[in-house]
Amino acid sequence: MTLVSTDWLNKNLNKVKIIDASWHLVKNRNAVEEYNEEHLENAIFFDLDKNSNQKKDLPHGHFLPSISDHEKTVSEMGILNTDRIIVYCCSDLISSCRAWFQFIYFGHNPYLVSVLNGGMKKWKKEKKKVTNIKTKITPSIYIAKENTNMIKIKSEINENIKSKKFTLLDARSKNRFLGTEPEPRPEIKSGSIEGSKSLPLNELVNRENNTFLNKEKLRDIFSLKGASGNEIVMSCGSSVSASSLALAYSIINDDYTAKIYIGSWAEYGKK
Repeated sequence: MTLVSTDWLNKNLNKVKIIDASWHLVKNRNAVEEYNEEHLENAIFFDLDKNSNQKKDLPHGHFLPSISDHEKTVSEMGILNTDRIIVYCCSDLISSCRAWFQFIYFGHNPYLVSVLNGGMKKWKKEKKKVTNIKTKITPSIYIAKENTNMIKIKSEINENIKSKKFTLLDARSKNRFLGTEPEPRPEIKSGSIEGSKSLPLNELVNRENNTFLNKEKLRDIFSLKGASGNEIVMSCGSSVSASSLALAYSIINDDYTAKIYIGSWAEYGKK
């Protein structure tokens, strides 16, 4: 199950490890503070900024951390390789999907990692229980293994402009893709990668409750973009929304292994 419903999770709270992976692009929201104020019972916070490669000189360019750093972080979270993990968030970018991608990239069984469909927005709308009680954590020993076939780097993106081996979809807004709207990061130019196709994340989501559209609608939307088969790579501004596109595509294609351009436009469009 790539997605689980709020009702399913409410019935299985004590059978899973719950992760809050909220992250906000806007500076007037602090995900850590919001987590401390309220979160799902027993949820563990996953800091997307801290759990990325801090050595890369990119604004919110969420390059993946080293395997040893990931192992250390997840061990400190008390998660085992055999744990059933449910990830949620409060982010409009659905940052829970980025955590979903990262856990699978580092070898967690894909069948053991799911995203809460609708996240905190739907959970609270249904008046399900939240708490501010600090989650007790018993550290574990987590062993990771990288699936490097799940990411593309800049050189591969450039090669693909000529070879067209895969379809590159961009999750940013249409205006940002076309370059008619400035990027939120001043050091990044406007525009998009040659040959890529625009598929804004908001076209795949019911905005009133942050749930993904049903399979039929998702299939129609991806089909209109010429996206079929397994050679599909997702991009966005900083590889957060790209992961949401990858999750959405995996809903309609059971054989698809999520693939993202990890540098995304934060790297490619750097001035």
